[in-house]
Order: sequence, then C-alpha cells, then structure tokens
Amino acid sequence: MTSFRYAVLLALLALLAACSSGQVRRVSEPAASIQQLTVDAQGNWTVDLRLQNYSSIAMRFDAVSLAVAVDGTAAGTLQSSPALEISRESADVVSIQLVPAPEARLLLADALAGGRGASYRLEGTLTAAPADRGGARDYRIIRDGSLSQVPGLPGVLR
Repeated sequence: MTSFRYAVLLALLALLAACSSGQVRRVSEPAASIQQLTVDAQGNWTVDLRLQNYSSIAMRFDAVSLAVAVDGTAAGTLQSSPALEISRESADVVSIQLVPAPEARLLLADALAGGRGASYRLEGTLTAAPADRGGARDYRIIRDGSLSQVPGLPGVLR
C-alpha cells in the first residue's frame, strides 16, 4: 500500500512540476540614469538617457518626463516619446536635447572649466507597458548620480 501512495505522490509532483515550467511574467519597476551629457558651443545639452528594463519580458517605453537638477540646481525637464521597445532584463539609450536653465548652464560650464564633475538628480515618470499588451502605466523615478569629465572629449561628462 505504501508503494501505491509513493507512486501517486510522485505522479502528483510530476504533474505540478509540468504546470510550473512556463516562463514567469514579472513586470518590475524600470530605472533611468544619465549615461552621457554633452554640452555644445551654445551651452545647450544633449542628454543620453539610459532606460533600464528589469522585467522578465520586453517592455515598451512610451514617454519620459524627468526633471533634471545639477549640483542641486534645477536645469529643466527631459521630455520624450521614444516608443522604444527594450528586451527583457536589458537597457537602451535615448538622446534628448535640453536647453538648460541659465543657472544650471553656468554651474556646469564652471565645473567643466575647473576640471570637475557634477552630481545630478532625475525626478519624474517613465511611462511603460509590456511590449505584447496595452495597459501602459507611469513609474515614478527618483535617481541620484554623478558625472565625471571624459578625458580628451571637451564638454562631455559620463
């Protein structure tokens, strides 16, 4: 009788294991950070924004709205509608033009002239949805980071 119980238990465990073999669809909070910031001759910025998808499925990033501050000084808002699909547990970069506030422009110009880097803060939302479905939602982003000058590339910070 016990061998019959073991056989039934083994069959149930095998059935349970077969049911759980599919890919888990985990949607995780995305992240954003500045990968590179380039200052042009007029003092305007090109921000290469790294969008990170931590989900186990591909995600579509529909909109970016992130306020940028440099060394505690408000610079402006990064706005974009990239409609960018990022595969699972991967990242991609979107370039966004920004005409910074005069105070932030001067602050970063001074840091570049002095050979220093700068800290930054991103705060706002990323709008994203699973690539195979609708249902986009806003994810709140708050990110603190720092940028250092790139040797040999004037006006470029990473």
